[in-house]
Amino acid sequence: MKQDIILAGVGGQGILSIAYVIDNAALKAGLNFKQAEVHGMAQRGGAVQSHLRLSDEPVFSELIPRSSADMILSVEPLEALRYTDYLAPEGIVVTSRTPFVNIPDYPELDEVLEELRSLGNAVIIDSEALAKEAGSVRAQNMVMLGAASDSLFLSQDLLLEFIRELFDPKGDKIVETNLLAFELGRKAAASE
Repeated sequence: MKQDIILAGVGGQGILSIAYVIDNAALKAGLNFKQAEVHGMAQRGGAVQSHLRLSDEPVFSELIPRSSADMILSVEPLEALRYTDYLAPEGIVVTSRTPFVNIPDYPELDEVLEELRSLGNAVIIDSEALAKEAGSVRAQNMVMLGAASDSLFLSQDLLLEFIRELFDPKGDKIVETNLLAFELGRKAAASE
């Protein structure tokens, strides 16, 4: 059993928080994992991606070969599109439809979404609206983790445990907001 995941987004969207939850859930589940992070720009708004490799067998490389990722999990649609050459033929893209327009020639959003839909196995949700419903637009990363959760081979209980752990230092309200964001994302993906 193995799962290779590309996390994608831009700086400030909480990609590393998603990685924290998945990594710790994998460790507690007794899985082997490797993670490689590549930060485009070390500032808010720069491209950020991370390779996550989970397996019940030893993992020897932290980099996912092209055409072999089981999932692209993205908090930004153009960033999801950037990494589709890593996606395996049977892989899934789970992405937000909410753009983070950080370049002057950002393509038309409809074109980006159409290209993602043409892949055949894409779950595209409005993470911004769902995060606002949960109580904070900053919870879009947990919305997207929830949207991907049914496609991960980690239990939801473990994912929720590490969401709690991650946000616990910020107080109960922040924990509850992020747990709700996760659940709203999970439900939105299930109805997609």
